[in-house]
Amino acid sequence: MGKKEKTYKIGQAAKMLGLESYVLRFWEKEFPQLKPLRTSKGQRLYTEEHIKLIKKIKTLLYEDRLTIEGARMRLEEQGRWAGLVQEIKKELEEIKHILSQDAKND
Repeated sequence: MGKKEKTYKIGQAAKMLGLESYVLRFWEKEFPQLKPLRTSKGQRLYTEEHIKLIKKIKTLLYEDRLTIEGARMRLEEQGRWAGLVQEIKKELEEIKHILSQDAKND
């Protein structure tokens, strides 16, 4: 059985990231990529992936000095690139497999 993923309550995540809880709640509304898990009582739970995303948002806003809209557009752009890279990787794996089969048949 797989290890359960570590999660953080909103207060824990905020403290860890040097932010206030209300900032995380606000960013959830502004960044569609940020969707924390919810308990049956509605409590937010952030995974390591959420934490990475929040760090990226924080950098875009506070260090790169982008607007909310600019940061949102940058994240969408990065998401598209990540998808393209995955497609290319898959195609290369398929080519590698074909070439290895050809080499065996020679």
